[in-house]
Amino acid sequence: MALRCAILDDYQNIVAKIADWSNLKGEVELKIFNLHLDGPAAVIAALKDFEIVVAMRERTGFPRAVIEALPKLKLLVTTGMRNASIDTEAAKARGVAVCGTRSFGSPTSGIAIGLMLELTRHIGYENARLHAGATWQSTIGPDLEGLTLGILGLGKLGTRTAAIAKAFGMKVIAWSQNLTPERAAAAGAEHVSKDDLFRHSDFISIHIVLSERSRGLVGAREFGLMKPTAFLINTSRGPIVDEAAMLTALREKTIAGAGLDVFNIEPLPPDHPLRRMDNVVLTPHLGYVSEQNYRAYFADVVADIRGFLDGKPARMVA
Repeated sequence: MALRCAILDDYQNIVAKIADWSNLKGEVELKIFNLHLDGPAAVIAALKDFEIVVAMRERTGFPRAVIEALPKLKLLVTTGMRNASIDTEAAKARGVAVCGTRSFGSPTSGIAIGLMLELTRHIGYENARLHAGATWQSTIGPDLEGLTLGILGLGKLGTRTAAIAKAFGMKVIAWSQNLTPERAAAAGAEHVSKDDLFRHSDFISIHIVLSERSRGLVGAREFGLMKPTAFLINTSRGPIVDEAAMLTALREKTIAGAGLDVFNIEPLPPDHPLRRMDNVVLTPHLGYVSEQNYRAYFADVVADIRGFLDGKPARMVA
């Protein structure tokens, strides 16, 4: 009898076409959920009869209470190798294997730079005006060349973002709790203190992992240090920034604006005040959503399921 496999949060209705599922035929019965399962009760009700669940990043949470309420669950696959919304200890206690996938490139860096370009050169805004019948430009903004990018977190994504910024002719400075001057220099950035990062940057781009140490790392004090002409870019995780402090800074124009791909609550509620601010560019967590990345994700999803069926699970998440 075929095992039932649920694939969650396929908003673009792309999963069935972007990977080759044929080597699971006859052994696995797929059910794709295009709409989000909103909350633990909905997750439990929808997934209680599935042996395999594929989670898209951190869209759907699997805390202990949910895992313990899914009696048939044997394999939980997440896209990517890190998923803070899965209680891996609870899964281990229940005998549920948790596997991950590889990623492709650094697509989030492109979104970070794109947000910077929209905030300065207003490409999307002017595109919308032309489609609406306007004849000529209405905006003027600074070129990125010669401006200073402050990178908060100089890991893989921060380093890639630094390289792109330097190609635009930007000066790059960086800080994080564990960053050394040598590592910064190797990435083409100048190591500075946290306060100097916020004081001297024209853009602050966040590229650190959300943890208890980084939660609320950017708050009222940091916004107070920023130039009134500076912008905040967040493509990492919403709670790294104190949302109330950010909203105050944006309302009072103590900073010029923000480009945000991530939020405290996702999807962003329809009545959220960020949706009504004209100095904010918003994207719906596009950072990881590239065709190449999805191909890498779901090729590995198929391989993870195949390995589990063959008694050789791969890419186990600790």
